[in-house]
Amino acid sequence: MTTAKRVGLASVVLISLGASAAYYATAMMVRGYEVHTQTLGYLVLGLIAALTSLILVVFWRNVHRTVSSIASQLEQMAEKRQIGLMMIEGNDELAQITRPLNRFLSVVKDEIGRLRSESRELQIQSRIADAEKKHTEAIVFSISDAVIVTNRFDELILANESAEKLMGFSLKHSIRKNIDHVIHDGMLVRLIRETRSGGRGGAQATKHGDRKHRLTRKVVEHTIDQKGQPHTFSATLSCVMTHEGKVSGVVAVLHDVTREKEISQMKTDFVSNVSHELRTPLSSIKAYVEMLLDGEVTDEKNQREFYEIIAGEADRLGRLIENILNISRIESGVVRVVREPMSLTEVSKKALDVVVPQAKAKNITLIDHMVPVYHQIEADRDMIYQAVLNLISNAVKYTPSGGTVTIATSVDERRGVAVCEVTDTGVGINSEDLPHIFDKFYRVQGHSKMAKGTGLGLTLVKHIIESVHDGKLSVTSEADGGSTFSFELPIVQ
Repeated sequence: MTTAKRVGLASVVLISLGASAAYYATAMMVRGYEVHTQTLGYLVLGLIAALTSLILVVFWRNVHRTVSSIASQLEQMAEKRQIGLMMIEGNDELAQITRPLNRFLSVVKDEIGRLRSESRELQIQSRIADAEKKHTEAIVFSISDAVIVTNRFDELILANESAEKLMGFSLKHSIRKNIDHVIHDGMLVRLIRETRSGGRGGAQATKHGDRKHRLTRKVVEHTIDQKGQPHTFSATLSCVMTHEGKVSGVVAVLHDVTREKEISQMKTDFVSNVSHELRTPLSSIKAYVEMLLDGEVTDEKNQREFYEIIAGEADRLGRLIENILNISRIESGVVRVVREPMSLTEVSKKALDVVVPQAKAKNITLIDHMVPVYHQIEADRDMIYQAVLNLISNAVKYTPSGGTVTIATSVDERRGVAVCEVTDTGVGINSEDLPHIFDKFYRVQGHSKMAKGTGLGLTLVKHIIESVHDGKLSVTSEADGGSTFSFELPIVQ
C-alpha cells in the first residue's frame, strides 16, 4: 500500500471518528443529558481533528495528482527520449516548483541540441578524414618508390609494398612499432630521426586544405645492399609540422637511381669514346694535310701515299659516324625498316664476294657452306647485308695469314628459323671479354694491334638482328681457338 493510500485511509478513519463523536454529543444534549465540560472538550478536539484530516485529504489528493502527472510526463519523456516541459495547471506551490524545473529542462534540452549538432559535425569531419586517409593510402600504395611514414614518436604508421620488400618487414605486424625494431638500416633510421628533430628550424609555411602545416624537406643519396648488390637510392625526407610548431611525422620516399646513374655513366663514357674515336682519324688527316701543305713531301709516290692515308682515315671517320647514327636511330626507334621476303643465302653470298679481296690480301681461305635458296626470311635487305658483312670482315681482320673463314647458312624447319654462321681460325676471345664484346666501343685488349676498329661493328649487328628483326645473335670462342658468330631469323611460312 502506497503512502498516499495510507494517509487517505487514516484521514477517513479520523473523520469518521470525529463525526461520530460530534453526533453522539449532540444527541445526548438533545435528549436532556448533561454533558461534562471535559467530554465537550474531547468532542471539540475530535471535530477539529476530523476537519484537519479532511483538509489533509484534499491537499494530499491534489499533491498526489500533481506528482502522478509529473511522473507520467517524465516517463513519457524517457520512452520518447525527448525532453519537454512539465504541464501543470493552477498556481499552487507545486506549480511554482515545476516552473524552475521547466526552465532547467529547457536549458538541458538546448544543451543536448547543441551537443547533438556538434556530434553530427564531428561525425562528418570523421568521415571526411577517413575518406582522405583512404585516398592518401591508395596513393601511397600505388607509388612504385618505397614510401615510409612515421609519427612524432618515430613509430611506423604507414608503408607501401615497395618499402616492405626493400626493408624486409610486414606492415601488418610492424604498425605502431618503433622504427628501430622494424628498419634494420641504421643510416636510414638516423636520417628519419634527424629530419624529425630538425623540423623546427627553417620550416616553410604551406597550406593543405583547411589545415596549416609547416614542412621541411631534404634529399640525400643513400646506398642499400640488396641481395649482395649495392643499390643507390635518392632518399627524400619530409617533416610535416602543425601550425603550432609540433612535429606530426616524417615521410621518407626512396627512389632507386641505380639504373639512372648507370645510364648517366654510359652516356659519359659514350661521349668520351666518341670524342676519342673521332679525334684519332681527324688528327691523322690534319697531320698529313699539314705536311702536304708545308711542302715536306715533294715526290709523287709519297704524296700519293699520303693521299691514300687521308682517304682511308676519312672513310674510317665516315664509317664511324654512320655506325653511330645507325645505332642511335635503332635505339630511338626512328630507323626506317623496309621488310621484304628475301634469301639469307643470297645476301650472305653478296657480302662474301665483297670480302674476297681483303681475304686474298691476307692469304686467308674463304669456305662457303650455303644451302640452296628454298626458304626465305622477311627482313630489311640492306640491314641484313650490313650485319653479315660486318661479321665476315671482323673474321678476316682477326684471323692471321694462312687461316680460314667459313660462312654457312642453314634452315632449322622444326624451329622455323634460318641460321647464318661465320667461323674463323683467328685469335679468339677470352672468356672474361665475351660478355662485353657487343658493348659500344668495347675492344678486346691486344686486338687493337691486329686491326683498326671503332668497337661499334658488333653493337650494330646485335641491334640489327635482335632489336629490329627479333632474331637471336650468339658467339662461342676461346683464346687462340677461333670464334663462331651465328644469328637466326624467323623464316616465312
